[in-house]
Amino acid sequence: MQQLLMGGVQVDAGSEQEVMDLYRAALRGEGRPLAIESANLDHLHWYPSGSHDRSAGSVGDGSGSLRWLTLMDGAPFVLTAKRVTGVTYPRLTGASLLEPQLRVAAEEGASVGFLGGMPDMHVRLREELGRRLPDLRIAGTWAPERADITSPEGAARWAETVREAGTDVVVVGLGKPRQEDWIRDHGIASGARALLAYGAAADFIAGTVQRAPQFYQDNHLEWAYRLSREPKRLARRYLLQGPPSLARLVIHTRPRRRY
Repeated sequence: MQQLLMGGVQVDAGSEQEVMDLYRAALRGEGRPLAIESANLDHLHWYPSGSHDRSAGSVGDGSGSLRWLTLMDGAPFVLTAKRVTGVTYPRLTGASLLEPQLRVAAEEGASVGFLGGMPDMHVRLREELGRRLPDLRIAGTWAPERADITSPEGAARWAETVREAGTDVVVVGLGKPRQEDWIRDHGIASGARALLAYGAAADFIAGTVQRAPQFYQDNHLEWAYRLSREPKRLARRYLLQGPPSLARLVIHTRPRRRY
């Protein structure tokens, strides 16, 4: 995969197949546990220099023991990468990757847990996954309170809960920056082989949140659709926080190395 420094954040640009190969290897116990996060303008706002230290071999919070992939989720990242490298990379969103990754988990006999979301969503998620992927083993579905997940003691307890359930893959849908912070600080303690910071991806499968229609996705307008659906919640993110992050992305992007 190609490494790009985009807006001050190291991003991994490659194909869905490359991501799936690394994911499957992690489930088989090859190398370090894999943590996957999404790079978009909201990510730049919260993490202007990255959500973790990739240069660390082993640090106190445990993030140095994880292998991180930071994938191009937002259209501005894909378009900026093409301008800088001349290569058209695909958008790799948690919403698009989650179901294929759950299918791989079922094939590998790996158990999956879902941390984040509401209890009623979890009921519908289990029903939908039972229909789509009847062989998938679900280790648990957990709906922590925000105050609990943001306290060091509470966050650590949830990591222990995930570990005790024997979870191989944990889908963390706590929203930015909480989901990335939890994976960085407690991913190793959770015992999972793959940790996916995928926001509302599980909600899309459950049907409790509607993803933007294909037209919006294909024309880089998914943000506009979401803003129209939830203006009070998303106006600040897209209209106030987004423009400075976009400027940083355009000005401070350059290729790094391939691995």
